[in-house]
Amino acid sequence: MGAVNDNVSEILIDKVADWLMRTSLSDESLETIVKGFCERLAAAGLPLMRVHLSFSMLHPLYDALGFTWVRGKGVEVSGLRHEELALNPERFLRSPYYYLLNNNLEHVRRRLYKDTPSEFPIFDELKEQGATDYIAFMQSLGADSGHGMVGSWTTDQHGGFTDDVIGALLRLQNHLAVAAKMAVLGKLADNMLTTYLGSSAGRRVMSGQVRRGDGETVRAILVMADMRRSTMLAEKEGRQSYIETLNGYFDAIAAPFNRNGGHILSFVGDGFLAVYPCGRHKEPSEFAAREAFGAVRAATARMELLNSERRKQGRDPIGYGVGLHVGNVMFGNVGLRDRLTFSAFGSAVNEVQRLQNLTKKYAHSIVASEAFVNYCGGDWTALGQEKLRGVRQKFTILYPNEAALLPKTDERLDDVLQDGLSEAEHVMLLHRNTRPLQPPRGLIDKMLQ
Repeated sequence: MGAVNDNVSEILIDKVADWLMRTSLSDESLETIVKGFCERLAAAGLPLMRVHLSFSMLHPLYDALGFTWVRGKGVEVSGLRHEELALNPERFLRSPYYYLLNNNLEHVRRRLYKDTPSEFPIFDELKEQGATDYIAFMQSLGADSGHGMVGSWTTDQHGGFTDDVIGALLRLQNHLAVAAKMAVLGKLADNMLTTYLGSSAGRRVMSGQVRRGDGETVRAILVMADMRRSTMLAEKEGRQSYIETLNGYFDAIAAPFNRNGGHILSFVGDGFLAVYPCGRHKEPSEFAAREAFGAVRAATARMELLNSERRKQGRDPIGYGVGLHVGNVMFGNVGLRDRLTFSAFGSAVNEVQRLQNLTKKYAHSIVASEAFVNYCGGDWTALGQEKLRGVRQKFTILYPNEAALLPKTDERLDDVLQDGLSEAEHVMLLHRNTRPLQPPRGLIDKMLQ
């Protein structure tokens, strides 16, 4: 290809392309790939002031993930959520990316002159930073995949991009698309398994536990919760309103059990099963039981807030029941040879389910077995002994006194609400180490530049 310009050689460009190909075969994250790519372009002498790359994702929360690299400042990550585009559509409609999409173009180039009116609002911002040339591009990551890459190259070099630099960028763009697609597909698989199976089960499946019968047995603190009067609410509210009620209910009651060692294994109708693996020794069992009961306190407070808001809206409060127990849980793949589910089962799972059902009989929202209380400690009152269906021995049933449910000073019950994201959303964030999301308008601005 010859010299790209006085500072960039074909050898260095080839090195960047080779690095992208090697990276596409590794398990590197999309952020690592983008950051490494941009820094290598700068090191190779390409006159880049700024690079923006956005990748569309098949994900329950996000439409796109964006990266903005600025020379000397590194990479900033931002995520565009489904609902945010609707909050500022005008910004998108006046962006170079919309121009590409609307006209079915692969590239658009504009020289940036300070005294010339800007075709797109982003150009005013770039001119203030000294930009002289801008190229936006769009590239599909698969004909029918729904995934794609859009981005822009910006330079502040006098005279803008030379043809040789543009040629190098177009060549490297194809290599970047391959590496990005591999990273997107890998992250997509991880996202989906985490979202639909939970983090613990998702890791087991990703590690290779995919054959029917694969599994293991662990000892754990068990939590089973269920909504009360759900049939009545469903009939009264209608389908869409009831789905919103379910989501609000799960955000309030289930979120605390999906952190601090807890894992929600499954949602069944309007209930869920959570576990806190603890082993057989006393100390870890006590720790797990206390973490589980801390989640009970948080869930109780959050349900009170939710029901208070529903009453203000003239809606019926949501009742619930929670059962707490300890025992062995079997994890494993069960089902048909060509249609499996990763589930938890065993006698302890059946027992905690029946304990949860006793909240209806005793009119207490939370009940626990004596085995759980012995590890958890605290202020409990015995309700009596119960013969659980299918279990030989009787169980002593207890409920927590009101003072035991008051939040402790070191517990933050509102941390999920403060940043506007539910715990389930945090679990499903595309990047584990990304900074908290900015307000919607800021996100829109960054994603559409």
